[in-house]
Amino acid sequence: MEIPYAIQPRPDTGLYNAKVGIWLFLASEVMLFGGLFSAYVLLRVGADQWPHGWLNVTLGTANTIILALSAITTLLAWVACKVGQFGKFKFFHACTLLLALSFLCIKMYEYHDKLIHYEIQLTDGRIADGHMRENDPKKDYLVIEGRTVTDENDLYDLRAQKNIPDNEINIPRSEIKSMQNYGPWHNTFLAIYFTLTGLHALHIIGGSIVIGYLWGPGSKMYKTNPKQFTNRIEVSGLFWHFVDLVWIFLFPVLYLT
Repeated sequence: MEIPYAIQPRPDTGLYNAKVGIWLFLASEVMLFGGLFSAYVLLRVGADQWPHGWLNVTLGTANTIILALSAITTLLAWVACKVGQFGKFKFFHACTLLLALSFLCIKMYEYHDKLIHYEIQLTDGRIADGHMRENDPKKDYLVIEGRTVTDENDLYDLRAQKNIPDNEINIPRSEIKSMQNYGPWHNTFLAIYFTLTGLHALHIIGGSIVIGYLWGPGSKMYKTNPKQFTNRIEVSGLFWHFVDLVWIFLFPVLYLT
């Protein structure tokens, strides 16, 4: 049984079925991310303090360039299918997958950097802040690489501070009042940061799985029904461009403000 309008456009919409479906799906995605961006605005406006300079702008810029390149390679893969150059399609889709993997690797490094970064409240009122270097339960001290401050406000606006010390500090466990890493539970900024970028990363993973399937076993359809296969590449490309567009908004909102 042949499914109607899998290749030819529908008379009521002027689009084939899959393209109608992806646009409806992307409309729901706009509402999802739109709600989260609205939550970000409300949380920031209502916050007494908001961190600045907590994220690595260089890594964020690198990921922006990587996703921009992946948008180009996805488009070129679709064009290659349209003109019947299957070999070029395979090459450009492979490039897209490698760029997606690079993006995820950088994002995982950023997450790891936050999860080993600790704010430690000391009994004398000082605050030790830095990356955990040694936390052996058998020893009566732990070691971080960072600094100590007396005012918590010094930890919020890092952009306004120059030459921040990054020294190795031994902290006796007896002097620790409380400690917490920079996970999503640490404060409002990190909660919305992990939520937005985590959801975006899940979309990258999902899109990569689809692209990987079309590059691998799914590419067999090109030999039997090249037009429908090309339509599938176009639909997956539309989703990928949406993911790229979301990051274009996430990068300045989280990294540059």
